[in-house]
Amino acid sequence: MGRGQRARWVGGAALVAALVAGLAVVPASAQEADLPVPYGALATLAAEAAAPGSSPPGSNDDDCEPTAEHPDPVVLVHGLGANRTVNWQTMSPLLANEGYCVFALTYGTALAGEQVGGLRPMEQSAEELAAFVDGVLAATGAERVDLVGHSEGTLMPQYWLQFLGGNEVVDDYVAVTPLYDGTLADPLPVDALVDALGVRDAAGAPVALACGSCPQFVSGSDYLDRMAAAGTRVEGIDYTTVMTRYDQLVVPYTSGVLEGATNIVVQDGCEIDFSDHLSIIFSERTGQIILNALDPEDAQDLPCRPVAPLLGNELISVK
Repeated sequence: MGRGQRARWVGGAALVAALVAGLAVVPASAQEADLPVPYGALATLAAEAAAPGSSPPGSNDDDCEPTAEHPDPVVLVHGLGANRTVNWQTMSPLLANEGYCVFALTYGTALAGEQVGGLRPMEQSAEELAAFVDGVLAATGAERVDLVGHSEGTLMPQYWLQFLGGNEVVDDYVAVTPLYDGTLADPLPVDALVDALGVRDAAGAPVALACGSCPQFVSGSDYLDRMAAAGTRVEGIDYTTVMTRYDQLVVPYTSGVLEGATNIVVQDGCEIDFSDHLSIIFSERTGQIILNALDPEDAQDLPCRPVAPLLGNELISVK
């Protein structure tokens, strides 16, 4: 064997070994699933580039019939600046593979046909969510839905639950990177500063022109105060919150702690998980937390694998 052939053989063997090593960490159940479940951001970027705003895999099938095992369709609610394509390339096929009827909307776009969501004031987006859920219930014949939300998708639906009757049709609510107390309260007390200076409305007005929801996220906003006054945890709904210590947008991350909920920090029991605000929604560990919350009788042990900020774990990509 010549030097060039030997080099190519060694390189090829290394590639095969790497692929085998990658597959070795894939859960067997996921390998047998019908839909690929990617645990990283690259699939999201590819999907949005190919078909902006499209339904994520396994979702929005009006012919889906809920089963006795999973009678509640799951509605996926994306975060600020995202859409259904960007947010749910991992969790949508994961849930569909487990037999759930999955539905995902894009809400709060500033212009018709735009694919950047979550920009309108959350009260307006909550009305969109209400109409979407009505459509899901009508299509499936179900009486209730489960919610899985990320970022703004944990906070905006609260308005629907508290003031628009959503509490009557929601069973379980899994909130990933929630911020019930808002953000920028600590260690930078922006809320206290703007209130002390009496400039909260003036400071938020320019931002609100482009993003009506953005000032509502800041701790101490009228929106958050109204949520708190009504009682953030809505009775009759089982809440699970999923937080990360490395959340760079929800500051502090403990803003997601909700009294009476099952509160989970992904690093507890898995120090090699460096999920941030974005990559947490592509995480295998987060996926299992969601599955356990929706079906606690069939709860499985949580996987613990390295997860990088932003990109997640691209080595774990299954079908």
